[in-house]
Amino acid sequence: MYSNFAPSTLPPSTIRFVCRQTELVRGVEQALVDEVAALLRTTSVLLDLERVERIDAAGIAALIRLYRIATECENLFTVTHPSRHVKELLELVGLEDVLSSHIASEAPQSGFSCTPFAA
Repeated sequence: MYSNFAPSTLPPSTIRFVCRQTELVRGVEQALVDEVAALLRTTSVLLDLERVERIDAAGIAALIRLYRIATECENLFTVTHPSRHVKELLELVGLEDVLSSHIASEAPQSGFSCTPFAA
């Protein structure tokens, strides 16, 4: 149910991007896409969704767009720490194998933040 790469196989330049918003829904998803897409053009990204309690079709579409950008730029994109609800939706639409990882980390409490991930 999770992606097949471990922290030891991630490129050293991988960025851990913590989504501190509680919702990834229509109207707020584009800000996340814009910020993470800029990173994905030059590096791999782990997107920590631990705080996201609600996600809709626009949020799922945003994750797919980010995955596509990463692939086009030959970088890796994975979702880490999805909340129970996000995990259930990723499983429902069949994206858990493509987007999820078991990589452990801590997430701050609100807003967006970008922190380096030590591989």
